[in-house]
Amino acid sequence: MSLPAIRPYRSEDRDALYDICMRTGDAGGDARGVYRDQDLLPDLFAGPYATLEPDLAFVLDDGGRAVGYVVGTSDTERFVRDFRAKWLPTVAERHPLPGGEPGTPDAVMTAFLHQPELMLNPALAEYPAHLHIDLLPDYQGRGYGRRLLTALFAALDKAGAKRVHLVMSTANTGARAFYNRVGFHEIVVPDPGELTFLGRSTI
Repeated sequence: MSLPAIRPYRSEDRDALYDICMRTGDAGGDARGVYRDQDLLPDLFAGPYATLEPDLAFVLDDGGRAVGYVVGTSDTERFVRDFRAKWLPTVAERHPLPGGEPGTPDAVMTAFLHQPELMLNPALAEYPAHLHIDLLPDYQGRGYGRRLLTALFAALDKAGAKRVHLVMSTANTGARAFYNRVGFHEIVVPDPGELTFLGRSTI
């Protein structure tokens, strides 16, 4: 059997990306029992990137299917505009905006889906690119995450993005340790809540 390999995303990887996103979407743990809507997190954190910026999407292929991925954008401001104009109309009906104050995990994420401008933060202006990376548990801690990031960083650098940021749950201590090892540092953001903001150069 051949070792898992990094390759560009293909449209037929869509279901695998959605599955990986849900299996790792609860601070690194399985989110399938947390959210009633099994497409909600992927429609936020995987689908729009693979659709709007497929040249910045890479998967870890175990020889049969994708078991990990990294997706991103080279320009968060442009991505937010495209998200609202091109992506949101395709998923808004499937995820209607909840009324009143969001009171469930689904409602919170649905409200975020309908407000992509929340991705814009002045504190992140020097880090115009951003990314999301997820690997199934069996493939974590084996160097594949670093290899996925290396592929994305090269593509971001080619696209002219010299710095990149990510947003993670502060509770996901395992992910934070990984990001520290691959050169990310914390970015001070006012009122971060339960989130941590990290950044680094793409070279």
